[in-house]
Amino acid sequence: MDNVDATASTVYSISVVVPVYQGERTLAAVVAELEPYTRGARTPDGVAYRVSEVLLVHDNGPDHSDIVMRTLEVQYPFVSIIWLSRNFGQHAATIAGMAASKGRWILTMDEDGQHDPASIGAFLDTAIRERAGVVYARFTNERPHGLFRAAASRSSKRMLGAAFRLPDASQFQSYRLVRGDVGRKLAGFAATGVYLDVALSWVTNRVATSPTRLRTADGRVSGYSLPALFAYFWRMVLTSGTTGLRFVSVLGGIIAVIGVIIAIYIIASPNVGQEPETAGWASLIVVILLCSGAILVSLGVIAEYIGVSLNVAMGRPLYLVVDDPETIMPEDEPVTPETMRSADTATIPYLDPAEPQAVRPEPTVAPHGTENHPGAR
Repeated sequence: MDNVDATASTVYSISVVVPVYQGERTLAAVVAELEPYTRGARTPDGVAYRVSEVLLVHDNGPDHSDIVMRTLEVQYPFVSIIWLSRNFGQHAATIAGMAASKGRWILTMDEDGQHDPASIGAFLDTAIRERAGVVYARFTNERPHGLFRAAASRSSKRMLGAAFRLPDASQFQSYRLVRGDVGRKLAGFAATGVYLDVALSWVTNRVATSPTRLRTADGRVSGYSLPALFAYFWRMVLTSGTTGLRFVSVLGGIIAVIGVIIAIYIIASPNVGQEPETAGWASLIVVILLCSGAILVSLGVIAEYIGVSLNVAMGRPLYLVVDDPETIMPEDEPVTPETMRSADTATIPYLDPAEPQAVRPEPTVAPHGTENHPGAR
C-alpha cells in the first residue's frame, strides 16, 4: 500500500536524448511534440512524469541541423545542445547525451519523427510494472525499410541472440527508456566501438518491451547504406564478447576429429592407397586435417586472451554499483501545483496502437535553404 501511495505522489523526471545527424527538416517538429510533456503528464496507469530536458547531440551530419538546433535552444528553455567534434556515429552520440543527462529516466529517440512521444507514458508504466532497467519499443507495424532490410535486420539479431548468448538482441531498438543512474554510469566506462545495447546487457538483465507504432519517414531515405549496416552488425558481434572467438577453437577441434576418423578408416581399410593414382593422398589429407585443427585450436586459445583484452578495451565492468533498485525514485523537491500544472487533468493522451496515428505538428522553425537532403538515418 505504501508503494502505491509513493507512486501516486512521485513525479518521474525524464531526460530525452536525441542524436542528430540529418534533422534539418524534422527536428523542430520532434521538439514541438515533446514540449507539452515538459509541463507534466500522467501515464495510462496514472503515474506522474515530466520531460525535464531535451538533449540534442550534434553528430556533424551533412545538412544544416546545427542552425535549427541553435534556434530551438533559444526558443525552448528545456533544450540543450551537445556539440561533438566530428561524426562519431549514433551510438557514441547517444552515449554522450546520456552522460550529460540529469533525469531519473533517460529516453533515447531518433530525430526523424518516426518515434511517437505519446508512448513515453506506456514505457514508464512498463518499467515500473516489470521493474525493468531498460524498456525497448516493440513496433506493432511493419517498418518502412523495405523487405530485404527488415528481414536481414530480424535474422541477424536472432542469430546474434542465439549464437552469442544475447537473448534480448532481437529487442534492440534506438527508441528506448533507460534508468538514469544506469545510463550515466554506463556512459562513464563505455569505450570506443561499443554497441550501446550490448553494453546495456552487461549491466542489467531486467529488460522489457512496450508496444508502439513506428510512424512513416515521409519519403526520406535512410542515411544507412548496406556497408554501414554491416559495420553496425559487426560492431554488435565484437562487443558481444568472446563467444565468437571460441568458435575458432570449436572449429579446430571438429577438423582434428575428422582427421582422426579418416586416419582410423585408412588403417582399417586395406584397399585405401593401393591404386597408383591415389597413393599418398590419404596420409596427406590426414596430415592437413590434423595440422589445421591444431593451428585453429591454438588460435582459439590465443583468441581467448585477446578476448579478455577486448572486454577491457570496450569498457566492460567487473561490477556496477547503482541506486536503490526500487522503481519508486521520487524527485528531491516535493510535488507542487506548478510542477504538475496539467498532470492532474491528464491532458496529454496516451497513444493507443490500435487507434489511427495522430497528425504530427508542422515544424515551428523554418529549415535553412531549400536543398533536397536525404532523410535522417
